[in-house]
Amino acid sequence: MATREAYITGVGQSKIGQKLTRHPLLLTLDAFKEALDEAGLTVDQIDGVATYPGRMAGYLGFSPVGTDEVIEGFGIKAKWRLGGMELSAQLGAIAAAADAVKAGHARHVMCFRTVYEAAAMARPDEYPMPKRGRVDGMSQWTAPFNATSAVTWTAQYAMRHVKKYGLTREQLAQIALTDRANALLNPRALVREPLSLDQYMSARMIASPLCLYDCDRFSDASTVVIVSAGDAVDEVTCTPIRIAASAGAVDRDSWDQAEWMASYATGRELWKHTDYKPKDVDTVQFYDGFAFLALTWLEALGFCEVGEGGRFIEGGHRIALDGELPLNTFGGQIGAGRLHGFGFAHEAVTQLRGKGGDRQIKGDPKVAVATSGGGPLATALLLARD
Repeated sequence: MATREAYITGVGQSKIGQKLTRHPLLLTLDAFKEALDEAGLTVDQIDGVATYPGRMAGYLGFSPVGTDEVIEGFGIKAKWRLGGMELSAQLGAIAAAADAVKAGHARHVMCFRTVYEAAAMARPDEYPMPKRGRVDGMSQWTAPFNATSAVTWTAQYAMRHVKKYGLTREQLAQIALTDRANALLNPRALVREPLSLDQYMSARMIASPLCLYDCDRFSDASTVVIVSAGDAVDEVTCTPIRIAASAGAVDRDSWDQAEWMASYATGRELWKHTDYKPKDVDTVQFYDGFAFLALTWLEALGFCEVGEGGRFIEGGHRIALDGELPLNTFGGQIGAGRLHGFGFAHEAVTQLRGKGGDRQIKGDPKVAVATSGGGPLATALLLARD
């Protein structure tokens, strides 16, 4: 192994559910134990911790666990840690951990993302939402217009594709249909019912052109990814997956009147840091908090031209499990549950190790792309099994 490289070693995931009663820190522990077992590491060997966006006291359902709680609760002796929103979206924590191990700041970094949104909504006394007496900051541009959900922010970009490039709902439906079909093959997936095109087309609209089935579902779960230094992979027992390249972009904090989502700048940047090309990629795990976001990543990373995303996925054959570019093989967030980005890195590693079970893609996949974010924030990871 290249000593100046960074590798993903252990990956782990807790139960994925809704309205779970298990404490979010314990869900994090479940995922951490699984990641350690897969890597063949012990807690004593972990010397770094990273997450995004850190514990948010005002929105505990969205982010209930921080690096300090993990370090203290799990007995980690950390030399390096990172836990805040000053990153290019969720997978930016993994990219930062890769930089840290390359620089020698740590040898094995536990990266995690824990969500508890469904449970928090069910138990508002334990996880209260903040109450404000006034509207200020970014919310002054959205709350007065009842645009408090990211679905309304995403819809404006999707509608431009409808008006300018001819995107149809039948084309966009293929993201949700593919996610659902793959989720049925994933025993951990949240959604267990198939979805037909007729069901999709008759669903209620949330923010045109996005319907109910274009949106992910609040979930309770934790995902852990361990990033290890190249000169430390002789300590692991699993197949290391190299982080061949990463890229991110932060256009602005606000979604207001941005011309392009940050995924487009991120996609262009990713290929500058590697000799790999889009044609070398065997599977893509694209952020789909809303289905349209996955379509933008196809365009942004050069799998098709800008504006051609709808025609690229038409019929769903190209992005199917047995297609030329299998997409979101675990069900994505639409099918597997809203894991807020980390599920895509987890699945990319799972596929490259050939551990996908019934959802494992054919052949011998060696290169994958995992992404997170939409709107003004985005991160992409290029992963390779050397």
